[in-house]
Amino acid sequence: MNDRELAWELAGEKKLLHTAVFDVYTQHERAANGLEGDYISLEAPDCVVVIPRTEKGFLLVRQWRHGASRITVEFPGGVIGRGEDPAEAALRELYEETGFRAGRITELGCVSPNPALFRSSFRVYLAEELEDLGTPEPDPDEFIEITLLPEEEVIASFGSPEMSHAFMGAALALYMRKRLINNKEKPCESI
Repeated sequence: MNDRELAWELAGEKKLLHTAVFDVYTQHERAANGLEGDYISLEAPDCVVVIPRTEKGFLLVRQWRHGASRITVEFPGGVIGRGEDPAEAALRELYEETGFRAGRITELGCVSPNPALFRSSFRVYLAEELEDLGTPEPDPDEFIEITLLPEEEVIASFGSPEMSHAFMGAALALYMRKRLINNKEKPCESI
């Protein structure tokens, strides 16, 4: 099949639910062969994930995740503010969650959380030349503990219950691609 035969045309959409985190839509779509159906999509703000790397390993945050009802260990990250530059959002999230500032930040790529459902994407940044500025400033409902773990331990532990955040796995894959293949830095195209 070619792209024209694979693509579906949006015939209409309706917002079903608005929440503080995302909106839920139903989309009526039509395939090239005439098949029609209603599908659900979620619209959420784009996010950033920051990989803070030191000579001793990665800086990570431990925090409670309401959906999974458990503590996870993951890279800092969060929502890109309306009109905010994604790299600036990465630097802001790094400081808010860890109290560190990066002397150098490199964009590693863009990933969709799940293109079957989500309209949003997240960008991954590598933060290096870190400087400890003191006390982090997390959101009022974020209770965070900072931890430093060796790079190899983080990679080997991904997929454990504590390190199960899919955003972190995608970030690690982009980091390892950069490290192992030493690919050229490319600007992140919107998904």
